[in-house]
Amino acid sequence: MISLYGHPFSSYTWKAEIALHSCGIEYRLRQVDPGHPDNTAFVAEHGGPFAKFPVLEEEDGTIVFEASSIIEHLVATRPEAAHLIPADRALEIRNLDRVFDNYVMNVMNVAVLEQLRAPDAPDTARQDEVRAQLRRVYAWLEPKADALGRDPLTMADCAAAPALFYADWVEEIGPDCPNLKALRERLNAMPEVHACIDAAYPFRPLFPLGAPDRD
Repeated sequence: MISLYGHPFSSYTWKAEIALHSCGIEYRLRQVDPGHPDNTAFVAEHGGPFAKFPVLEEEDGTIVFEASSIIEHLVATRPEAAHLIPADRALEIRNLDRVFDNYVMNVMNVAVLEQLRAPDAPDTARQDEVRAQLRRVYAWLEPKADALGRDPLTMADCAAAPALFYADWVEEIGPDCPNLKALRERLNAMPEVHACIDAAYPFRPLFPLGAPDRD
């Protein structure tokens, strides 16, 4: 069975898990945290220059790190994963995948990291800048959102689901972006995504900015 090294609260772990769920591929999540030193050591060795998860390990010993690369690997090696990057939309899907990672998730993480850096006195101006940037990318995504989050899921959806889930906790998607808000709700309701939401629920108190009382 495939092993996926990551954590149930990790957005990029979700991204890989959603892809695996959507393909019906069984896997074992090997949780990376202080209570599982062997898993942490594996990621330290195989998780790239900064020892990041998720990392996928195939039964034949093939190891792939970084969520987008894991999805590309699945598409390249398994016919049941072809829907993740449909040939007639490949460039669009790959482009949106990078937008959700780089302009939603990674931007949101700046506010989270600032809270971790100085929990008692974070740089609120920096966090406000993050919120403004998120509003800008929300507006950019709004006209594209209605075409996303449909069955079967694509790599862009695998990136969008965790990115929008957590970004909305930092800067809630407003009424000026109804399509994007509907996309987030549509993705959250999908079994592939909802399984990740349920698994992450016990870890919500760990969210540095405070998790809202909603999905």
